[in-house]
Amino acid sequence: MHILIIEDDLDLGQALQQALKADGVSSEWRRRINDAPPVCDAQDYDCVLLDLSLPDGGGLQLLKQWRNAGCTVPIIILTARAGLEDRVNGLDGGADDFIVKPFITAELMSRIRAVRRRYAQQATEVWRIGALQIEPRAHLVQLDGVALDLSPREFQLVLELAREAGAVVPKGALAQRLEPLGDPLDFGAIEVHVSNLRRKIGAQRIRTVRGVGYMLEA
Repeated sequence: MHILIIEDDLDLGQALQQALKADGVSSEWRRRINDAPPVCDAQDYDCVLLDLSLPDGGGLQLLKQWRNAGCTVPIIILTARAGLEDRVNGLDGGADDFIVKPFITAELMSRIRAVRRRYAQQATEVWRIGALQIEPRAHLVQLDGVALDLSPREFQLVLELAREAGAVVPKGALAQRLEPLGDPLDFGAIEVHVSNLRRKIGAQRIRTVRGVGYMLEA
């Protein structure tokens, strides 16, 4: 999982990155609206943590800009404003959730998992795609009730495909998401990992769309 943090407070920003890293989550941190990407793409981020009060403007403005541009990434507002009007404006403006500072890290992580689960159209923390059962937090994949021995990269790959099960995930998107903080993974390496994964979960479960990418059959 890769998360974008937009928060100007130095102590909180650093604490968030440390908490996410401890939970096995990579992140990018920006402190101003002008440092944020003009377009927020689901191929780049699993979730955005967005402060409402930023040095160069309001986070609500950025939220609406992204949503108007078609951004579907789950967005959680972080703010010290506890008023009903602020919560209503944030949620009506396109936020998926709202948490008031100060907050407990465990609650924030739970909210991140919840919005991510809804994005993947899964009802619980155990994802079910046909005969596959995936537990993201436990890094466990089962096929017909039998646990599979997947490498970290294979687990990461099946999780990315499962997030959009039944839809084609472009190779370029996979290349970036499998290495969110470094250079995109080489396409040849992706093909090798897909081949290895097919041997373990069944070749028929991953369909190649030539010239585009791969689809995990729902």
